[in-house]
Amino acid sequence: MLQDFKITQRWPATQPDVIQLYSLPTPNGVKVSAMLEETGLPYEAHRVSIMDGDQFTPEFLSLNPNNKIPAIIDPNGPDGKPLPLWETGAILIYLAEKSGKFLPTDAAKRAEVIQWLMWQMGGFGPMLGQFGFFYAFGGKEIEDKRPMERYRDEAKRLLGVLDKRLEGREVVAGDEYSIADIAIWPWVRALFTAYNASDVLELESFPNVLRWHTACADRPASKIAVDMPPKP
Repeated sequence: MLQDFKITQRWPATQPDVIQLYSLPTPNGVKVSAMLEETGLPYEAHRVSIMDGDQFTPEFLSLNPNNKIPAIIDPNGPDGKPLPLWETGAILIYLAEKSGKFLPTDAAKRAEVIQWLMWQMGGFGPMLGQFGFFYAFGGKEIEDKRPMERYRDEAKRLLGVLDKRLEGREVVAGDEYSIADIAIWPWVRALFTAYNASDVLELESFPNVLRWHTACADRPASKIAVDMPPKP
């Protein structure tokens, strides 16, 4: 039962029969919100304020011991049992399989999509996140500029990889919009919004990325996801 999960003591469910989302509209949070909106799976969103340390509370840690958003509980998981899940890559694959959407059934195309999903999880997201920290938030007082420069250069390299991949393509992998696109575009968006890094990363030199990002961000589900859960 959903009420058996300690996290529901802090964030009570008003719709206990739908997927419970514990999140904030950071790049990682937007990934899962966008996927839920795209699939049409019913869900209830709970705002976890990482600025206030909600992710370190015993209730949140009872669901995700890695103290990161987002996390979900599907009360109607496999075999009808509740399924708690964290790590966005795992969540995206699970929701794709549950809904039958955004992950090809063809084995080769499925592997290709998962490959680019793992590229985001293992490189693109972490590297851009570190760049954003040193450039926009915590690195301004550090006299040694090598950390920021390291992540800046790696961010530009990865943007180059993505730009080359998108040359002549509408989507990152497979033939249709997929969890690979959903995983990647919120991180590109952060370069414009949270990090305000368009100039330093010379984003205009990655025209394929910009074209593709605009198409992804303009999707109706994406427009909802960037403010989900909404601000109080």
